[in-house]
Amino acid sequence: MRYLITGTAGFIGFHLAKRLLDEGHFVVGFDGMTPYYDVTLKQRRHAILERSNGFKAVTAMLEDRSALERAAELAEPEVIIHLAAQAGVRYSLENPKAYVDSNLVGSWNILDLARTIAPKHLMLASTSSIYGANEKVPFAEADRADEPMTLYAATKKSMELMAHSYAHLYKVPTTAFRFFTVYGPWGRPDMALFKFVDAIRGGRPIDIYGEGRMSRDFTYIDDLVEGIVRLSRIAPSDENRVDADKAADTLSRHAPFRVVNIGGGQPVELMTFVETVEKAMGRPAVRNMLPMQQGDVPRTYASPDLLEALTGFKPSLSVEEGVARFVEWYEQYCRNADTVA
Repeated sequence: MRYLITGTAGFIGFHLAKRLLDEGHFVVGFDGMTPYYDVTLKQRRHAILERSNGFKAVTAMLEDRSALERAAELAEPEVIIHLAAQAGVRYSLENPKAYVDSNLVGSWNILDLARTIAPKHLMLASTSSIYGANEKVPFAEADRADEPMTLYAATKKSMELMAHSYAHLYKVPTTAFRFFTVYGPWGRPDMALFKFVDAIRGGRPIDIYGEGRMSRDFTYIDDLVEGIVRLSRIAPSDENRVDADKAADTLSRHAPFRVVNIGGGQPVELMTFVETVEKAMGRPAVRNMLPMQQGDVPRTYASPDLLEALTGFKPSLSVEEGVARFVEWYEQYCRNADTVA
């Protein structure tokens, strides 16, 4: 099949594009190569994808509608998967305009592009941050999600709402999938696991917020990609509406639109996560205990019921195995970087 994927130089987009290329699909990747974190890491991801004859890259910002149109002409996509965004909960406090430009204006450009080319399926990356500080757990897709704690979450919720309206008006089958703390090889340097491993390797303290009294529903990257790929084959329609005894389906009554969590429903306490990292590194961390940061939530906890009912799959790789795989990759990545230097 033919895919247009935004954010292919990013962590998730890279892994998804590589999986599809390995399966023999054609992928056009679109990425802005923004300096939110080390651009060299993004370039190395893209360099790996470019080894495949089935991959073509377009470098531009989401706000550039003409560049998106060029990418679509090159891709002639049957499926569009929109992963590019201004990420990061805390950075939204420092640079809110970047979130408006990318996550609102840029996402609208994707929606309007889909209106004009009518792909078989439009998929949009959303986030567990949408659930805010919900006290009801696990977080189910039908739960209220209209009290965002950060602008990042607000822009993602707004993207979902815009997408529903477009699905209703223009009948483009659309799935918004909500991520839960994704981690793994080639991960983002601003995420906790990368920071912890980098600090421990360098003999520096690690910052533990909320005095460690938080939990996260960690999702290993391969599990996430598996969920996306399986969902990509299930464009929302009444034909695949889930029976109520299996899960509460979010398929809209007014549009071919659905929201789906991709998470395993197995939250891990932050201090347990730290101990897992220490074990994988073979050395203890110097722990700098800090109060909760503005915008943080005490826990995330996915209900995987709808994902499992639709696809027969839910994320299951243990944090112990996933962290060990990341540490192995990180050590190799650093050795290669030292060799290049």
